[in-house]
Amino acid sequence: MSANANAIDEEFSETINPLFEDADSVLFVNPAPDVFRTVMMSAAGFEEELPSLRVLATPDVLKSAVDDFILASQIAELVDQGQLELRTTTEVTRSSLLISDDQIITVITLDDELTGLRSTDDDLVTNARTTFDSDWESGEEFSLRTPPLSRVQETLVDELGEDVEDDFMMIFESVDRIPGEDNELDEVSIALLVGAHNEVLLYDISKWGEDTGVASKATFSRTKTRLEDRGLIETEKVPIDVGRPRLRLVLVPDDLEDIDSLAEQVTA
Repeated sequence: MSANANAIDEEFSETINPLFEDADSVLFVNPAPDVFRTVMMSAAGFEEELPSLRVLATPDVLKSAVDDFILASQIAELVDQGQLELRTTTEVTRSSLLISDDQIITVITLDDELTGLRSTDDDLVTNARTTFDSDWESGEEFSLRTPPLSRVQETLVDELGEDVEDDFMMIFESVDRIPGEDNELDEVSIALLVGAHNEVLLYDISKWGEDTGVASKATFSRTKTRLEDRGLIETEKVPIDVGRPRLRLVLVPDDLEDIDSLAEQVTA
């Protein structure tokens, strides 16, 4: 180890903010899934001006990340704001690296904990930037389908009301991942359950979901049927002037009407 390389001995997440504070740009190379999540969520919660962030990862890592609506919507927010770019490569075989203007952090896992080595060696940093800037240029752009979180919030308020948005975000903030490990409570299920709690029309919430990019109307319909089969929601016909009646979503059991703990109750 060189004289100006040192082991990171604090919580790994606590090294990210200082890195962001001191850098104009950060190149994130070959992140493992847990490292990628930690860095992206740290970036999403960073309260000061972010450096320019670029990620060069394997396709599997990015595809896995966007399966989690919480992480994907935060990533989409960063991309939408022009703060993050994502590219893929199948040729990176090195450790996870965070490379800023004047330091490089090699991330490793020891005893199930993230840690790493930090170096400020000028030659090492320069060589790493040169090498991986070249790899970045040859990488393929990765596109997200998930909408940014701010768009989800704004459209919920505009199209379905503040109460629906408040309930959706309450559940969003009460869980670590969407879907969770059992894959039952995904973003569409949450939207439908929140819609049922507020007795909105299935047509309105499924149209919102499709227009926003959360999911198709067909996905909303299938998920509604699954929630009905589990006895969690039901629908009531609402006559309209022309055409078939619309369906209003309602919660079935009284014990699901506590929206504060809806996520915990549904996955119990």
